[in-house]
Amino acid sequence: MPELEIDAVVFDVLGTLVDEPAGIRAGIRELDPSLDGPGVERLLSLWQEHIDREQRRVLAGARAYVTSDVLDLESARLVADAAGVDDPAAVAALALSGRRLAPWPDTVAGLARLAERFPLIGLSNAGRTALLGINAHARLRWHQALSAEDARTYKPDPRVYRLAVTVSGLPPQRLLMVAAHAWDLRGAQGLGLRTAYVARPVGDPPAPSDRFDLHVDGLADLADRLDRAQRPARRP
Repeated sequence: MPELEIDAVVFDVLGTLVDEPAGIRAGIRELDPSLDGPGVERLLSLWQEHIDREQRRVLAGARAYVTSDVLDLESARLVADAAGVDDPAAVAALALSGRRLAPWPDTVAGLARLAERFPLIGLSNAGRTALLGINAHARLRWHQALSAEDARTYKPDPRVYRLAVTVSGLPPQRLLMVAAHAWDLRGAQGLGLRTAYVARPVGDPPAPSDRFDLHVDGLADLADRLDRAQRPARRP
């Protein structure tokens, strides 16, 4: 493994530390309990496609920045319309399902272990209010949680990663960006951050051309690898 000397760890949140699709599926089932599995998946895809499309439009300058709360409400309305539900209260409840996200089984313990050695920074496309709800619901432990809202854009815009660099007061190469999404890590690499891909069922796997510093199976594996990478060499 190449030399990896870091002073802080930056984590993506959605998909990397919490199971975002599962939370939205639960919200869709609450909206319409009569839906079968394929019906739920169809509406989940509708939600995800809208979020992805609109974030791309913001990045391309085709739409002014809006927070993730706005995009979640738009997605909830689309899903409710497709399900034939016109109850505003039900739509509002569905929009909030993007905050009620369960952590992956290794997330809470893994963050606690890593926090013993490194400052931990959350860096999410979720807006400030949404990120607060996500962190509280999933019991995520941070020393600092940063929202892309502070940069008025979305990852992988370099301005979002620069938030972590600025807050840490460190050179980019002393930060390790951890994500389950290869596109996110490529964005971090563009600003000079070190990178660790963590495998999750809902992530964006690396392409053959990707060269990330670490590939790990979970947060325990990440902690083990960082222990080995940064353990002081023994004197002969």
